[in-house]
Amino acid sequence: MRNFNRKLTLAILAGCLLSGLPGAAFSQEGDKERKTKQTVAMSQQVYEKLTEIQAAIEDTKEYATAQRLLDELKANEKMSPYERAQVWNLQAYSYYLQERYVDAIRAYDQVMAQPELPEALIQSSLKTKAQLQFTQEDYEGALATVRQLMATLEEPAADVFMLEGQALFQLSRYDDALTPIKRAIEMYREQGQVPKENWLLLLRAIYLEQKDYENMIVVLKDLLQHYPKDTYMVTYAAVIGELGDTKKQLAIYESLYENGLINDRPSYLTNLANLYLMHQLPYKAAVLLETGMNAKAIESTERNLRLLSQAWYSAREDEKAIPPLVAAAKISNEGELYVRIAQANLNLEHWGEAVAAARKGIQLGGLKRQDTAYLMLGMALLNQKKLEQARQAFANAGKDSRSERAAQQWIRHVDSEIQRRDLLNQEVEYEAREKDQLLETLEENQ
Repeated sequence: MRNFNRKLTLAILAGCLLSGLPGAAFSQEGDKERKTKQTVAMSQQVYEKLTEIQAAIEDTKEYATAQRLLDELKANEKMSPYERAQVWNLQAYSYYLQERYVDAIRAYDQVMAQPELPEALIQSSLKTKAQLQFTQEDYEGALATVRQLMATLEEPAADVFMLEGQALFQLSRYDDALTPIKRAIEMYREQGQVPKENWLLLLRAIYLEQKDYENMIVVLKDLLQHYPKDTYMVTYAAVIGELGDTKKQLAIYESLYENGLINDRPSYLTNLANLYLMHQLPYKAAVLLETGMNAKAIESTERNLRLLSQAWYSAREDEKAIPPLVAAAKISNEGELYVRIAQANLNLEHWGEAVAAARKGIQLGGLKRQDTAYLMLGMALLNQKKLEQARQAFANAGKDSRSERAAQQWIRHVDSEIQRRDLLNQEVEYEAREKDQLLETLEENQ
C-alpha cells in the first residue's frame, strides 16, 4: 500500500535499544509546559522475540509460525503496555502483508488501546490505520481516524492534511476538501518543494467537479510546468474550450496532431475536426476525418460518417460528401439522412439518384420537414421530364403551410410545361397528319 512503511516495526524496536543496554529506558520529552510521557522500556527478551517474528514474516513468509510466536507473547502477562503495543503492532504488520486489512485495522486498535504510549507510536498507528481504511473504502472511518491523528499533533504535516482532503473528496464533500488540500500544497511550496503530482491531480479533479475552469487552468499550468505530459496539454485545451477560447483550443489541438501526439485518439481527432468546422475550415476537417478512418484511428460510425459528409459538403465537395452519407444512412436507416442524400444529388444534377433518395426518405418517415422532401422530389422529377409525377410531389409539399407558396409556384411552372408539351405533341401530330394527307394525294395523282 502507498506510503506504508514496511520497516516501521523494526525501526521502532531498534530505537528502544539505542538508549543503552537491553531493557534500558527510552523516553520522549515534549515542551516543558507539556506533561512528560511515562518512560517506556522493552526487555531484551521481548525485543529478540519480536525480531525473530519479524524475520519469519518478512524474510521467509512463515506466517503460521509468526502467528504462533505472537500468540505466545500475547499470553505473557508480565509484558509492559509498551511491549504489548509493539506485539500488536507487529501483528498488524503481519496481517497487512497477508492482505488481511480488516484484521490489520483491528490490530492497530489494540495497539492504541494500551495506556501511556509514546506519541510517535500513536501517531504512526493512526496514520497507517487511516491508510488501511482507504483500501477498504471506509472513507468516513478514515476521516475520523485522520482527525484523531490531527488532534495529537501540534502542527500536522502536509501529508496529513492531504489525507484529510482525500477522505473528504471520496465522500464527495468537495468544498470541504479544498481547504486541507490547498493547505498541504501551500505548505510544500513554502518549504521550497514542488507539490506532488497526485496532489495537484486531486485538486484538478475537485475543480472539475465544481466546473471551476478558471482555477482548473491554474492547476493544469502547474502540472505542465512540473510534470509535463501530453495528456495534461490535451486537458488544458479542453478546458480552454470550456472557457470559450476555441481559437486557442484549436491551435493547441492542431499542434498536438501535427506532432503525432493525438493521432491514435479518436475522441481528440473528432474534437479537432469539429473545431475545424467551427472555424470555417471544412476541408481540413474532411481530410482529417477521412485519413483517420482509412487508418482505423477513427471508427466509421454513423455519427462520424455524418460529420465527414458535412465537412465535404461545407467544403463544396458534393461528390465526396455523398458516399459517407450513404454509408451512414445504411447504418441508421433514417429518413432524414436520405433527404440529405437527395439534396446532395440535386446539387450535382444527379436526378435519378435524387429521386430514389427522396422517395426512400419519405417512405421511412420521421422527417423534420416532409414538405421539403417533396419539393426536392418534385424538382428531380421535373428535371427528368416526369411532369405529372412532379406535379403530384409539389401538391403534397403544398399541404404544409410552410411550403404552400413555393409549391404553388412550382405547380404553375409544371402546368405550363405540361401545356407546352401537349401543344408540341399536337403540332407534331398535325404535321404528321398533313404529311400523310400529302402522300395520299400524290399517290392518287399517279
